[in-house]
Amino acid sequence: MSVLKIVALFATLLHSLIEAEVIYNSSSAAKDDWWKYATYYQIYPRSFKDSDDDGMGDLKGITSKLQHLVNAGVTAAWLSPIFKSPGIDGGYDVSDFRDIDEKFGTMSDFEQLIKTAHELGLKIILDYVPNHTSDQHVWFQLSKNKTAGYEDYYIWKKSYNSTTPPNNWKQITQLNEILLSDKLLLLPFTLNIIRGNTRVLMSEGYTDINNTMKYYGNDTVDGAHFPFNFFIITQTSLNSTAKEIISAIKLWFQHMPSKCVANWVLGNHDRDRVATRLGLENVDGYNMLTAFLPGALVTYYGEEIGMENGEVTWEEGQDPGACNGLESDFNSESRDFERTPFHWDSSVNAGFSTGNKTWLPVSSKYKTNNLELQSKDGVKSHFHVYQDLMKLRKEDTLIYGNLNVEVLATYVLAFTRELDGNDTYVFIFNKGNYSTSVSLSSFKSLSGNVTVVLSSTNSSRNKGDTLSTASIIMDAHEAIIAKSRSNVSVCWNIYTILLIMVLLFRIS
Repeated sequence: MSVLKIVALFATLLHSLIEAEVIYNSSSAAKDDWWKYATYYQIYPRSFKDSDDDGMGDLKGITSKLQHLVNAGVTAAWLSPIFKSPGIDGGYDVSDFRDIDEKFGTMSDFEQLIKTAHELGLKIILDYVPNHTSDQHVWFQLSKNKTAGYEDYYIWKKSYNSTTPPNNWKQITQLNEILLSDKLLLLPFTLNIIRGNTRVLMSEGYTDINNTMKYYGNDTVDGAHFPFNFFIITQTSLNSTAKEIISAIKLWFQHMPSKCVANWVLGNHDRDRVATRLGLENVDGYNMLTAFLPGALVTYYGEEIGMENGEVTWEEGQDPGACNGLESDFNSESRDFERTPFHWDSSVNAGFSTGNKTWLPVSSKYKTNNLELQSKDGVKSHFHVYQDLMKLRKEDTLIYGNLNVEVLATYVLAFTRELDGNDTYVFIFNKGNYSTSVSLSSFKSLSGNVTVVLSSTNSSRNKGDTLSTASIIMDAHEAIIAKSRSNVSVCWNIYTILLIMVLLFRIS
């Protein structure tokens, strides 16, 4: 056999090993503590559940609904601020970090919430606002009056006149990059409820990727366990292509320090809901996408049932920034739409409150989109998809496995998660408006056929269906997760090729 033929044969064999891009390797996977692969469920307390009919959610209401979090399969509840506050900025203007705001209840209510959560196996995370306080906070008043020892607790500068501030800080979102602490916060109660348990610190800042990564800390200074990853929120849209979505995912892995933990956030109380921003028809696909990725997952309340933005008028609005502005700007500026009450059932006020009026109006969509309807046996719903996802995330492959990604078509992407000795899982998502035929041939770890384990509500496929990796027709907005037994490893394939090469040279 000629050398030319041998080279050609080698090239053909090597081509058969061309694999989808590996962007996460299990050698850096989290293999110990719970927080590294947990699912965090963000609760906006005012909108979760009202227990006393005043139209506003509270701690007792949250406690009464903790079983829902267990049923959903999440690990921890993250509560937006519940500290004492005049409420001018939705609780982010804290006047006392050592007490519970009476709107939400009492310290006793909070203690009961913690007790119940722990009995149910849930963890509780508090949203602590370290970089600013209310002007009613005792520190602010002492600093304002130049009390000894407090002069520099805040930065002071004379204004240009009685009404104009001396700066434009209101428009600088990067101010979330300041961290303060005070020994007064270390109350015996606080120490008692956290002693003996692993604590997790998550930071938040809307800034560029390089500054975001600084929150992880470095070799000499510890930082947060992880900074929130808002890049799927900020860098993808309803019309994003598969390549653009994958780029947003790769951005985090390319910049994340080694041995750190990734996290994935689709929505929060400051951004339009996923179903509104990225399309109701894509809700399952995006929930599956983020749940399939390595690391921690953050779910904003209502995402598990595909809640959309609510309907709020300027007169009904509560967001101070929007309400104090022009009525004509309210729809584009207000954050009230993503903060409307949770849809528990089809009863009055969606089961959120039996009061005459709620703090924000309940969306009119609740009668056809609520937890009670989606929880019924045999119903293919967003909630059932979410529950199955949470179960799937507990598989070793999805905790420790490598991540491979591939653009299959303009609007179709696919990922695999692989772990030696375990099933290989593949996620396929067509976010386009048309059916598209794709092949999974670039994923060499997949066998000729894969078995569906989960499909989106708009998919005609069911658990147990068999698909050929050679050709799969993905319907518009369809998403599926399937599995197969891994083929022989790439290393074994390379060994085989080298052995064949030696034999060919001997024959020639």
